[in-house]
Amino acid sequence: MSVRSQLLKGILDGCVLAVIEKEAVYGYELSKKLQDIGLQDVSEGTIYPVLLRLQKNGLIRGEIRPSDSGPNRKYYFLTDMGHETLATIIEEWNQITGPVNELLKRR
Repeated sequence: MSVRSQLLKGILDGCVLAVIEKEAVYGYELSKKLQDIGLQDVSEGTIYPVLLRLQKNGLIRGEIRPSDSGPNRKYYFLTDMGHETLATIIEEWNQITGPVNELLKRR
């Protein structure tokens, strides 16, 4: 596994929660949104296991809605616990990235 993949795996839950916090999305749409911001490594095959785990852990909930084109889609929403977890992830991320950036600048 590449360094990039390992780093992304560590923060992907937070990225997924951050997208869902902005608006309800379905799996493929979520994957495209992450790719559009530059996370090209995030495919549908990567997203669905993450969504399943987040839902199992009570951080998101799914709701089937009709689609204008094709079959119904499962849209995901943050739960209260999902909002709290995202806030914690953001806080922890900020505490980690500052010192790490400082160390890496010293090279």
